[in-house]
Amino acid sequence: MSSVFEHSIQINATATVVERCITDLTLMHRWLNPVLRCEPVGETWSSDNGSKSKFVIQIPIIKPTLNSTVVERQPGLVVWEFDGFFIGRDRWECQPVEKGTRLVNRFEFEIPNPIISWGFKTFAEPWTKKDMQEQLQRLKRVAQEVQQGFR
Repeated sequence: MSSVFEHSIQINATATVVERCITDLTLMHRWLNPVLRCEPVGETWSSDNGSKSKFVIQIPIIKPTLNSTVVERQPGLVVWEFDGFFIGRDRWECQPVEKGTRLVNRFEFEIPNPIISWGFKTFAEPWTKKDMQEQLQRLKRVAQEVQQGFR
């Protein structure tokens, strides 16, 4: 059974700037939760279709990791497919609107291990939903700062 968490936010920045905040690793680390690190698999970071990366939760000793591959890439859209303790997709879509961009983040996943699934549902699900909303707020701040730098 899969779960879906979807959140959106209005950002006063162009879709190009918002997309850059999602795909530029340095900017990404400004809005990701500090316990989460994204690292390229291989020598260079890319968000091109087929690119591989890993998301590592900075928990001492165990450092749970999600291996991801960009499976869909268009201007304004990036979809990472991942496997590890979660199996699913993380979709980021920039929708231009009159005063900026509506950013939609859709996190669709399954947790195949019943013990991990129970632990997630019991302890981490409310935190994850809250963090996704806070993450969008942080991304909004970064994108609007980058947009201001363009003026």
